[in-house]
Amino acid sequence: ELGSCPRESPSFHSCFTTLTIAREPRSKHRAKDGAVGTSQGCANASSGAATAVTTALFEPGGDEQTPQVVVLVGAPGMGKTTVVRKVMVEWGEGMLHKQFDFVFCVDCKAIALPMEASVADLVSQCCPGLRVPARKILDDQKKILFIFDGFEALGFSLVQPEAELSSDPGEVKPLELTLMSLLKKTLLPEASLLITTRPTALGSLGRCLEGEYYVEILGFSAARREEYFHRYFENPNKADMAFRFARGNEILYSLCVIPVMSWTVCTILEREFCGTKNLLECSKATTGMMMFYLSQLLKHRDNPQVLQQFLLQLCSLAADGIWKHKVLFEEKEIKDCGLDQPGLLPFFLNERITTEGEDDGSVYAFTHLHLQEFFAAMFYVLEDDGEMVSSLGRLEKDVNKLLESYSKSRKDLNVTVRFLFGLVSQKSIEYMDKTIGCRISPRAREELLKWLQGRHRGLSHPGQALKVSEMDTFHFLFEMNEKSFAQSALSHFTDLDLQDTKLTLYDQMALSFCIQHWDGLGCVTLQGCSFHWQDPEAELDVSVPCALRREELPSPIHLLCRALRHRGSALRVLRLQWCRLSESCCAELAALLQEQPSLARLELGDSSLGDGGVRLLCEGLRAPGCRLRVLR
Repeated sequence: ELGSCPRESPSFHSCFTTLTIAREPRSKHRAKDGAVGTSQGCANASSGAATAVTTALFEPGGDEQTPQVVVLVGAPGMGKTTVVRKVMVEWGEGMLHKQFDFVFCVDCKAIALPMEASVADLVSQCCPGLRVPARKILDDQKKILFIFDGFEALGFSLVQPEAELSSDPGEVKPLELTLMSLLKKTLLPEASLLITTRPTALGSLGRCLEGEYYVEILGFSAARREEYFHRYFENPNKADMAFRFARGNEILYSLCVIPVMSWTVCTILEREFCGTKNLLECSKATTGMMMFYLSQLLKHRDNPQVLQQFLLQLCSLAADGIWKHKVLFEEKEIKDCGLDQPGLLPFFLNERITTEGEDDGSVYAFTHLHLQEFFAAMFYVLEDDGEMVSSLGRLEKDVNKLLESYSKSRKDLNVTVRFLFGLVSQKSIEYMDKTIGCRISPRAREELLKWLQGRHRGLSHPGQALKVSEMDTFHFLFEMNEKSFAQSALSHFTDLDLQDTKLTLYDQMALSFCIQHWDGLGCVTLQGCSFHWQDPEAELDVSVPCALRREELPSPIHLLCRALRHRGSALRVLRLQWCRLSESCCAELAALLQEQPSLARLELGDSSLGDGGVRLLCEGLRAPGCRLRVLR
């Protein structure tokens, strides 16, 4: 940042989490076909082309050449500015980039740059307290690094006559000519450049540079995501619980590859800690996180009508892509939809140049697949006053068609349907209107309710109790997080039956929420299910530090039993068969026996309860409130 002194930021290292990057020379980068989506970025990083930033920025590449020009590419929120700050801090402390005696950083987004300037003027503006004349500093070009952060914000035309470019550091020219002279290396040809930009500026920027290296920020790897959570929270136990919450939600965990999304999740969970002191009572589902993320991206947007129209077109594009299994969109589609707005488009779509050449088209992709699914869900509920016209054709806002397709064959629509439930909650409708200025129609609520009630009736055999046997139902209801809606959706059913399901912490929270608002629930059957409070793979790896070593976690069935003990419960039968319960579960079961007089039958097949566990169950059986008749 202008005028900043890296040595004044001693705590930066304690806050910085290493990002994963892919580094390659111009020829390979331009030859790529299609877009690298953030959802796959860190997964693809294991191929060997990826490394950690910031040490690799000016290291020799595979061709043994040390780059003079590095273009750092990333979507909004991927951490480009943070990387720049890291470079400045490490250079200022003498840790890295020791080949440079001077580093001049220009924040293109924040600085009011002069209309005309020489390079010497820019140096003086960056460091007004310099004791050495700028012209003298510029004499030793190899020792200088210029950083331009947020280059796309300049908005300059990068097509300038070659004859007007400068070669004199002291020559005052229009700013775009001075910058073009640096890029084209007619000015200070031996100086190094670090340019950060969003993908949308790559096409024009690439035509100005020679021999540049591209560094694409892929986001947080799995290990770095966990590290970020621990750096964010000062309390290690809170960090463990927050990360388990995110890790158990596949959608949320996948989105946390985007650094700003990790920040969003941590920020919201921190508020939950302050409010409830217990994350097990967290009411923030994935949709709430996404809306907060969207509100942060669109902060200080002045024209609500323009934003509403842009989002309508964006949602239409997203939904059309989801229906067609399409994640890449051609430049013509973007323009025909009216989405070619440089002030908004880069927040949501990445541009990727497909092949070499000035006239070649570009393709665009949403920053993450789950973002596309979120906007696809918004398409069905965002009010448009019937005025929207799209080149994609009039894609029907038929919620029933979406739900029917999901039920029959399109299981890939699961995330879109889940977001749909979250968007039509009363809290979501109010939040979107207040913070973003978007009107969400509540009309889909009734269709969602009828669909939930109807799908499980169809799965139940005639003459048998009506049961819910799909875990996604609980995800949908938890996403909406409305007590009255959950009660209405579940009121016609009496049984819960899940088979061979790995229940993450997030799954258990969703299940617990629904059970607490399911007044007619009489029979719960869980066969071959397992209860996980952290990543199941990590639980099997003895080398992974276990959170239990810091603070003993509740019993694996704590959330389930707590929900079953709620007032008004009519539970008669509980079957936990082949769930591999251990002695640690017996205290919860004993409490359930004491507090749930309606419970008449308990089956615990294939469980290793141990002598201590059996004693705890016996205490529960002797309690005055226990009415159990059958124990197996």
